[in-house]
Amino acid sequence: MVKWLRSILKRYFLTGLLVLIPISLCIYILNIVISLADKFLRFLPLRYNPDTYLPFHIPGLGFILGVAVIFLVGLVTANFVGKRVVDGIGYLFARIPLVRTIYTGAKEVVQTFIHDRPAQFHQVALIEYPRKGIYCIGFVTGSPSVVLTSELRGDFLNIFIPTTPNPTSGFYILVSREEIIPLNISIEDAFKLIMSAGMSISANQIELREEGGPEGKGSPLNPKAG
Repeated sequence: MVKWLRSILKRYFLTGLLVLIPISLCIYILNIVISLADKFLRFLPLRYNPDTYLPFHIPGLGFILGVAVIFLVGLVTANFVGKRVVDGIGYLFARIPLVRTIYTGAKEVVQTFIHDRPAQFHQVALIEYPRKGIYCIGFVTGSPSVVLTSELRGDFLNIFIPTTPNPTSGFYILVSREEIIPLNISIEDAFKLIMSAGMSISANQIELREEGGPEGKGSPLNPKAG
């Protein structure tokens, strides 16, 4: 009887944890994001700051303001004049030595992860990195320029290795095509796997392609496809 009761309590307790932990984590992260966004209200003139007229602070006003500003910037940039202004600002930043590196790198990362990710990340693969016997998940992003491979022998590919749990940062390396092991998982599933430190996808859902098997259409690992 005691053993049965203990089993029941353990099962329902674990079930409760599975429900509450993701919810609590989301609420915690949202609270941080909203709190940080609300600080943007401090930059508004007092006459336009809602806290000046309201008897109490309403959480999330800064977040709404931030979304509105992003939308307005996108709306203005979409027309010819706005695009010229943004291009001019970008040109100015690109002329400043230190700022140029930060601006260009940030712009390329954002463009990759928001607009061009499906086109830029051609294939998910296992890479033996950072040493023999240790493997990590990487994304094939294409073939390197001749400038990078002129002193190398063999056929190399660009590989982006993201970090856990933040896949927007990572490492860029060149790997020989022969040393890349393609994986039968989608780009989205690979990102879930990386962000969750391997907990989002079970082992039986990941299958290595057989040696010499067909790679994805248009993949650099199979240049003749497509």
